[in-house]
Amino acid sequence: MIFIIITFSTALALSVIAAYFSVIGLMAIFAAAATPIAVMGAALEAAKVVAASWTYRNWLTAPRALKYYLVLSVIVLSLITSMGIFGYLSKAHLDQSLPSSDVLAKVSLLDEKIKIERDNIETNRKSIKQFDEAVDQIMSRSEDSRGAERAVSLRRSQQKERIRLVQEIEVSNKALKKLSDERAPIAAELRKLEVEVGPLKYIAAFFYGDNPDTNDLERAVRGVIITLIFVFDPLAILLLISANMSLVQYNHRDKKLRPDSTGTFSDFSNLKPEWDESLKERLNDDSSVKVEKSKIHEIPKEIMDKVFRR
Repeated sequence: MIFIIITFSTALALSVIAAYFSVIGLMAIFAAAATPIAVMGAALEAAKVVAASWTYRNWLTAPRALKYYLVLSVIVLSLITSMGIFGYLSKAHLDQSLPSSDVLAKVSLLDEKIKIERDNIETNRKSIKQFDEAVDQIMSRSEDSRGAERAVSLRRSQQKERIRLVQEIEVSNKALKKLSDERAPIAAELRKLEVEVGPLKYIAAFFYGDNPDTNDLERAVRGVIITLIFVFDPLAILLLISANMSLVQYNHRDKKLRPDSTGTFSDFSNLKPEWDESLKERLNDDSSVKVEKSKIHEIPKEIMDKVFRR
């Protein structure tokens, strides 16, 4: 009986969790009517559990059209529940991905600005180097004082431009430092977000190879969600039916093993027709089947198995 209670409790817990996920997911899908959708979803989830239990317990006596419709309804409601669970888990993934995307966009923008400043510094340094090379060429081609005078004159003519280039380099260095300081905390936040989706990257890498891209990650997420919904609500329904099955069997055994007021076991109405006729006659004969409660252990096991089996 304890295991029956555990099975039934587990089935109800799974059903309640699946219902919660489903209702939240359906509310996300139909956000314009969240409250009515929540009420409808809760009612349908409760109806699904009741329909599954009632159909199993009344399968032999219920009209064929009714029980087949209830089976179809349970299947359709399971699909709806799975759709709601898919919506809920997808929304959770998007809520996790959006901050990461925003932070990644900020880091990318800052990286682009840093690259521009570094390119400006490199360009200005190349210009200064070209000025120096021009002066050096004049010095190398001349062997008298006139060449030195021309080199000095050229450097003086470059002085204004050199000052401008040096100032631009200083401005770019200050901007580069500011951008780097601004990028540091955002990059740290991005690393934290990447740690959160780290397991997903490992799953995507397992199926799609090393260094998975964004599409591979999305496919991995969908695969995990689909795997979950295939075992979520269907498992809850099957556990609920299993609990009902075990309860029915338990009640049947309890009834068969309960003696009547005279202390005998005289209810043998469910004997199967293929059993031996002589055994039936013995069971119907009061003198051969009356057994005191204290002596029930003396009945041969093979007789007990035949008498009390379903």
